[in-house]
Amino acid sequence: MTDYERYLVGLAVTVLQEVATAPAAEQKPSSGARLALRVLRPHCRDQWPLTQFWSGINATDDMVRPQIVKASLNGIIHQLARSGVYTINQ
Repeated sequence: MTDYERYLVGLAVTVLQEVATAPAAEQKPSSGARLALRVLRPHCRDQWPLTQFWSGINATDDMVRPQIVKASLNGIIHQLARSGVYTINQ
Protein backbone atom coordinates (compact mmCIF):
# COMPACT_ATOMS: atom_id res chain seq x y z
CA MET A 1 0.00 0.00 0.00
CA THR A 2 1.34 3.41 -0.93
CA ASP A 3 1.60 6.40 1.36
CA TYR A 4 -1.11 8.10 -0.71
CA GLU A 5 -3.51 5.20 -0.14
CA ARG A 6 -2.78 5.30 3.60
CA TYR A 7 -3.48 9.04 3.52
CA LEU A 8 -6.84 8.43 1.80
CA VAL A 9 -7.78 5.77 4.36
CA GLY A 10 -6.86 8.14 7.20
CA LEU A 11 -8.86 10.94 5.61
CA ALA A 12 -11.89 8.67 5.15
CA VAL A 13 -11.72 7.62 8.80
CA THR A 14 -11.52 11.29 9.82
CA VAL A 15 -14.68 12.04 7.83
CA LEU A 16 -16.55 9.20 9.55
CA GLN A 17 -15.25 10.30 12.96
CA GLU A 18 -16.61 13.79 12.33
CA VAL A 19 -20.02 12.31 11.53
CA ALA A 20 -19.87 10.10 14.63
CA THR A 21 -18.94 12.95 16.98
CA ALA A 22 -21.51 15.39 15.60
CA PRO A 23 -24.64 16.04 17.65
CA ALA A 24 -27.30 13.40 17.07
CA ALA A 25 -29.50 15.73 15.03
CA GLU A 26 -26.60 16.42 12.63
CA GLN A 27 -25.70 12.78 11.97
CA LYS A 28 -27.27 12.66 8.53
CA PRO A 29 -26.30 10.93 5.29
CA SER A 30 -23.94 13.01 3.19
CA SER A 31 -21.91 12.61 0.05
CA GLY A 32 -18.74 12.88 2.19
CA ALA A 33 -19.76 9.96 4.39
CA ARG A 34 -20.82 7.95 1.35
CA LEU A 35 -17.48 8.58 -0.36
CA ALA A 36 -15.54 7.74 2.82
CA LEU A 37 -17.35 4.41 3.14
CA ARG A 38 -16.66 3.68 -0.52
CA VAL A 39 -12.93 4.39 -0.06
CA LEU A 40 -12.77 2.06 2.94
CA ARG A 41 -14.75 -0.77 1.37
CA PRO A 42 -11.83 -2.60 -0.29
CA HIS A 43 -9.86 -2.51 2.96
CA CYS A 44 -12.48 -4.07 5.24
CA ARG A 45 -12.66 -7.85 5.16
CA ASP A 46 -16.13 -7.85 6.71
CA GLN A 47 -18.55 -5.38 5.18
CA TRP A 48 -21.06 -5.28 8.05
CA PRO A 49 -19.55 -2.25 9.85
CA LEU A 50 -19.76 -0.20 6.66
CA THR A 51 -23.37 -1.08 5.97
CA GLN A 52 -24.26 -0.67 9.65
CA PHE A 53 -22.67 2.82 9.69
CA TRP A 54 -24.77 3.85 6.68
CA SER A 55 -27.90 2.37 8.24
CA GLY A 56 -27.07 4.13 11.49
CA ILE A 57 -26.84 7.60 9.97
CA ASN A 58 -30.12 6.92 8.19
CA ALA A 59 -31.87 5.93 11.44
CA THR A 60 -34.75 8.18 12.45
CA ASP A 61 -34.41 7.78 16.20
CA ASP A 62 -32.08 10.45 17.63
CA MET A 63 -31.46 8.33 20.73
CA VAL A 64 -30.35 5.21 18.86
CA ARG A 65 -28.49 6.82 15.95
CA PRO A 66 -25.33 7.87 17.88
CA GLN A 67 -24.98 4.42 19.42
CA ILE A 68 -25.22 2.64 16.07
CA VAL A 69 -22.86 5.09 14.38
CA LYS A 70 -20.22 4.89 17.12
CA ALA A 71 -20.36 1.09 17.37
CA SER A 72 -20.05 0.63 13.62
CA LEU A 73 -17.20 3.18 13.44
CA ASN A 74 -15.35 1.12 16.04
CA GLY A 75 -15.95 -1.96 13.87
CA ILE A 76 -14.62 -0.17 10.80
CA ILE A 77 -11.48 0.95 12.61
CA HIS A 78 -10.96 -2.56 13.95
CA GLN A 79 -11.26 -4.02 10.43
CA LEU A 80 -8.79 -1.47 9.06
CA ALA A 81 -6.32 -2.15 11.86
CA ARG A 82 -6.56 -5.89 11.25
CA SER A 83 -5.85 -5.43 7.57
CA GLY A 84 -2.83 -3.25 8.40
CA VAL A 85 -3.92 -0.11 6.56
CA TYR A 86 -4.69 1.99 9.62
CA THR A 87 -3.09 2.35 13.01
CA ILE A 88 -5.42 3.29 15.83
CA ASN A 89 -3.14 6.05 17.15
CA GLN A 90 -3.30 8.11 13.95
